[in-house]
Amino acid sequence: MASALARGIGEPALCFDPVRERAEALAAAIGGRAVDTPQQLADEADVVVLGHKPPQLADAAATIPGAKAVLSILAGVELSALRAVYPDRPVVRVMPNTPSGIGKGVTAVAAESGEPDADEREIRAALLERLGRCSTVVELPEAQMAAATALFGVLPAYVAVVAEAMVDAAVRHGMSPQDAGRMAAAGIEGSAALLRAQDHDTLAVRRAVTSPGGSTARGLRTLDQHGIREAFQDAFDAAAGVS
Repeated sequence: MASALARGIGEPALCFDPVRERAEALAAAIGGRAVDTPQQLADEADVVVLGHKPPQLADAAATIPGAKAVLSILAGVELSALRAVYPDRPVVRVMPNTPSGIGKGVTAVAAESGEPDADEREIRAALLERLGRCSTVVELPEAQMAAATALFGVLPAYVAVVAEAMVDAAVRHGMSPQDAGRMAAAGIEGSAALLRAQDHDTLAVRRAVTSPGGSTARGLRTLDQHGIREAFQDAFDAAAGVS
């Protein structure tokens, strides 16, 4: 995810990865530079983006005590936990998704209560401006970050599954996988653009294509019979960690 953000923002950056080849590949792609250690990253960078596994929070923080400011994309790690290991410096918690890497992402930003100091406001504004170059940025109460992740963070995988199922069905009806894949991708892109143009009114978009007794109506009825809405609700709950 950090790599997707770096590619989407499109500015040179310092890159560190325990597998140096990965850091070098990203640095080459964005015109940046790979560094040898986390401490070198912290010493030279204005902001350190945390992209490690959430359970590694304390151990990772111990390797970069000199970090001047922190941008966290760690799933499920709240601001209170971040501030506990990175005290006395600006900390911003966000959750992007992978389409950020091609400038079509979504980023949820955990809003904070209270008024940050001037330095933190300046750093936060600069970070959100850069995130806005590659994604739609939405500020949310921190309590809603898990739901936001379950909504858009996993969406690329769900869309891929829907496209795959539609392509497989088309192939069974004689289409080539290449033609079916091209049309599915273009159809998904156009449908998303139409939904945006209709001010996100899902009902209006659905009704515009659903003629009484037509093929879309029959298809939607079949999906409802197979419990598509319940399946998505269960998937959302699972992704959000709701038992």
